[in-house]
Amino acid sequence: MPTLTPEIISSSSDDELFTLLGKELERRITAKRGSQAFIAQIRGLPVGLRAMAATYELDVSLTMDDLGWHFGNWHDVALAEETANGLELLGAPELAGIFREALRFAVRYWHELGAKGWSQWYHGSLLEKAMEPLNQQALEILKRNKNGIFHYWVDYARKHPDGVGVTGA
Repeated sequence: MPTLTPEIISSSSDDELFTLLGKELERRITAKRGSQAFIAQIRGLPVGLRAMAATYELDVSLTMDDLGWHFGNWHDVALAEETANGLELLGAPELAGIFREALRFAVRYWHELGAKGWSQWYHGSLLEKAMEPLNQQALEILKRNKNGIFHYWVDYARKHPDGVGVTGA
């Protein structure tokens, strides 16, 4: 696998660069996603890669489910803060604001989201209803981008190669 270089970042297509960023994250992160070891590992990455690692699962959650479901699956406030900070760093402040607002709602139901069978509780809950407008706002933002949150990854890497560990840029 080629390592990330200024030349590779500037000459790759968006899809190629996204794939290379994903491979770089896979190479550098060995811990299980969402674990305390994962959070510790990503905190040791260059800031851009840290942001990308923290936002990956949010893109999956918004594609497959919604914000409330995200907090049930990734039930860790420290990881949620990493995600919000990552969105900011990657150039998605509007999405970060929506995510932070969703987190404010979610922490009111944190016990329920962390309980066994949380997904059955979530359907039809007050939290799910509170998330609906935030989900719609987030999806509207992501519709503007061909690759959802991953669009921000590529833009960030092109503007800030040092943030993804590329030296001599």
